[in-house]
Amino acid sequence: MPDGAMIQRMFAEVAPGYDRANRWLSLGIDQAWRRRTVQIAGLQSGERVLDVCAGTGDLSLQLARAGAKVVGADFCAPMLVRADLKGQRQRGARPRFLVGDAMCLPFADASFDLCTVAFGIRNVADPIGALREMRRVTKPGGRVVVLEFCQPRVPVLGSAYLFYFRRVLPRLGRLLNGSNNGAYQYLPDSVMAFPEREAFLQMLLAAGFTMPRQTILTCGIAAIYRGEIQT
Repeated sequence: MPDGAMIQRMFAEVAPGYDRANRWLSLGIDQAWRRRTVQIAGLQSGERVLDVCAGTGDLSLQLARAGAKVVGADFCAPMLVRADLKGQRQRGARPRFLVGDAMCLPFADASFDLCTVAFGIRNVADPIGALREMRRVTKPGGRVVVLEFCQPRVPVLGSAYLFYFRRVLPRLGRLLNGSNNGAYQYLPDSVMAFPEREAFLQMLLAAGFTMPRQTILTCGIAAIYRGEIQT
């Protein structure tokens, strides 16, 4: 697994073509997953939300459209440049984007009602440590919601998915993004190695969250996890 500096550099290099590649590789379903994440978060208008590992800002923008006051943080500044450009084109409330490491968030304790992270927790060197940081900056009674890839368990679909994910996606990703730095080989490798489903729920418990639960999406290709913070 690459270290933090290598991951940061890798995402900086793919930032210009990141959104285009994502839309083609997922056939646009990644945006539907983000909309479902906003629903599961149970967002109330005016809530303060921190979107960790915000990347190019897709989830941050959807949270802002739903009425939240959003801060998007990521340790890769070139990704946030793309996010800010997208935010400038959005009517109404816009997220505020800033550089921030998930392992050491630059916010006071209990600053937010909700913390989210989409497709970023597996890129952190210490995922439980990052979850604890998210818990620290979230108010009592708040919650954390995580959208992440997982592996389908339906036999035929699972085999087809693994073939696409391991053999087709890396080549197609390089072609669509125009980068040959290994980012689209890292993607399936990191997904296959990362704890999912019940194992991730245990990580939420280890980080101090209560009532962890999951929603499986698109036949098991992705999952949304939610944990609560006791009052």
